[in-house]
Amino acid sequence: MTFPMIESPSLNVAVVDDDPSLCRSLGRLLRVSGMQSRSYESAESFLADTDARFDCLLLDIQLGGMSGLELARQLSEAGSRVPFIFVTACDDEEAMASARALGCAGYFSKRTAGATVVEAIRRLA
Repeated sequence: MTFPMIESPSLNVAVVDDDPSLCRSLGRLLRVSGMQSRSYESAESFLADTDARFDCLLLDIQLGGMSGLELARQLSEAGSRVPFIFVTACDDEEAMASARALGCAGYFSKRTAGATVVEAIRRLA
């Protein structure tokens, strides 16, 4: 499957997930889709990167340490307006309700086709 390239400027996307293989896969998918990405293995490592600026965040809910939900909550309370999308194995209705209450721009299962996630990111631009 091929993905059409995005018109410039390229979107800059952060992937926060503790699964290295998923980070690599999403990174490749985003690059072939014309986007730039940077991966973080934890919410804490993402927060420590104070110089990075992103157009969108792809967050896992279940992370070691701070959860993706807590990361989104903290960013929101700090005034961040960067949209975030959850891509998670967590099919829990309560987690989904919490994500939506935080204002997520999307909530997808890790089994969701990558093209669907890419399209959700493009709609945010």
